Amino acid sequence: MNKQEFTVRNAEPDEFKEVGKLMVRVYSQLEGFPKETEQPDYYEMLLKIGDFTKKPKTELLVAVSSKGQIAGGVVYFNDMQYYGSGGTATKEKNASGFRLLAVDPSARGCGIGKLLTNKYINKARNQNNAQVIIHTTKAMLVAWKMYENLGFKRSEDLDFIQENFRFLDLGYCLNR
Repeated sequence: MNKQEFTVRNAEPDEFKEVGKLMVRVYSQLEGFPKETEQPDYYEMLLKIGDFTKKPKTELLVAVSSKGQIAGGVVYFNDMQYYGSGGTATKEKNASGFRLLAVDPSARGCGIGKLLTNKYINKARNQNNAQVIIHTTKAMLVAWKMYENLGFKRSEDLDFIQENFRFLDLGYCLNR
């Protein structure tokens, strides 16, 4: 995708499958991240990314180009009890979170990750949540600098080891 305008909005139900395929494509290409054969349940969850929207106060946001192409997506949780992670994050009050941020490889460098991140930061503020919680892994180093530049700080108390995954999920928090 070349440089063009992108908008962020809630995904339509008929787009869920496309977003799921994008998630699988992105996560399966991350160096050091478990592959589909190693974590079939995880990748099945990615394919069915729209199922998250069945949870209260949960949205699937997409970045869409001016030509109607989905360039990225993320799941936003306005209530951490629905976040579904390990560790203590689901017990956080007055907090929002996001999971599963993915940007189409052809749209990298267009600011999609930052656009999606700013959208849910603004959503959290508009919903009067005092903090935004995210988790990332060493396989996602490219995103760390962006998060830190947007004000996220490491919160080691939110770290956890995913069941059956061989890496640590690192907690980050904004406005803690």
